Amino acid sequence: MQRRFIDYLIISFKGIAMGAADAVPGVSGGTIAFISGIYEELITTISNVNLNTLKVLKTDGINAFWKKVNGNFLLALLIGMIISFASFMKLAKYLIEQHPILIWSFFFGLIIASILFIGKQITKWNVATILALIVGALLAYYITSLPSMASNNNPYFLFIAGAIAICAMILPGISGSFILVILGAYKTLSNAIDSLDIKKIAIFALGAIVGLLSFSRVLKWLFKHYHNITLAVLTGFIFGSLNKIWPWKKTITVMSDAGDVIPFANITNLGTLSVYQKTIQDFESYKTIVEKSILPSSFSELNLIDAQVLIAIMLMIVGFLTIFILEKIGNKVH
Repeated sequence: MQRRFIDYLIISFKGIAMGAADAVPGVSGGTIAFISGIYEELITTISNVNLNTLKVLKTDGINAFWKKVNGNFLLALLIGMIISFASFMKLAKYLIEQHPILIWSFFFGLIIASILFIGKQITKWNVATILALIVGALLAYYITSLPSMASNNNPYFLFIAGAIAICAMILPGISGSFILVILGAYKTLSNAIDSLDIKKIAIFALGAIVGLLSFSRVLKWLFKHYHNITLAVLTGFIFGSLNKIWPWKKTITVMSDAGDVIPFANITNLGTLSVYQKTIQDFESYKTIVEKSILPSSFSELNLIDAQVLIAIMLMIVGFLTIFILEKIGNKVH
């Protein structure tokens, strides 16, 4: 299909939405790609990049190579993702620290709608698809309950973290940023982007490229041979990830810079600040490593900040409706 400039502009906006989602630990850019109608094209395009593609560049020239790799599509998408990810990471960090309930409420509503949208793509429900959904949900729930590791600046570690995180970023429901948090690489990468540390960014990007080219082939094969089961697993991933983005959390343990795990209740003089503000602002030498989802009523009883239930519900509805807007946009470009 011949695409017009406006089509590629829309793809760039989808890239912006993907980048914004990937910048938030707990939200997957792959979910946005699926909802906006470009997921399978993205996976197929990436998996088609191999040594034979490079031979086309050598034998047939740049134009044939560009067409072979679906270059216009990739360029439009990457421009949107890079602009969004680089700029939104700072905003996401601010919102998570200062207005955690509000940002998580928006994304919670968005993910709920995502489950309905992706689930309805499954054309045949049977024992296998139901089991696949359950396995996917349990696996995602387990991943979101893992404690985060200490920060690591080792170049080899950054390479591996990039390869693992990019696989998560293209999986609906599994957040690449959250994987970086678990691995202890999120702060390292965030600082590298802030300070324009080209070496660290390049090492991470190289790992991401290797991981992306490898994992996309696996996904392409799964969609081709086990389409419904793959969709069921992905739906389960998204469902299981809801634990991570539930807006009301209680911090159980924190980790000091020295690597010591400390029960959060043992930190004194907390005042009435929120659990997020306590660990991030007043106690910058600590970071949250284990959290527990709680009810809004319990959140208020802990003498934390206002549970903001009404605003939270409104933002959940906004997030839910956002999916239907993206779906409508997605139907315009395939």
